[in-house]
Amino acid sequence: MLITCPYCGPRDVIEFTYQGDGNRERPQPASQNIDAWNAYVYDRLNPAGDHNEIWQHSGGCRSHLRVVRNTVTHEILNTEFAHGARKAGGRP
Repeated sequence: MLITCPYCGPRDVIEFTYQGDGNRERPQPASQNIDAWNAYVYDRLNPAGDHNEIWQHSGGCRSHLRVVRNTVTHEILNTEFAHGARKAGGRP
């Protein structure tokens, strides 16, 4: 599977580390809502089809990427920087 890093270009998946579901929202750090924290830590969906994920280019520029991947075919539909701070062609 090839993932296209916006900075480095197409790279093999072995250069990347899966960081988790890109749709989950973390509770506020000071929140004491145990149900919200339990849902964030333990509840996982297993969708079939297009899915938003966070990956890190750990074997390259170390950027965090937002990747849309089809979980059935493993086709990569879109990649972009997770925080939008770095522009393609900029310094890592």
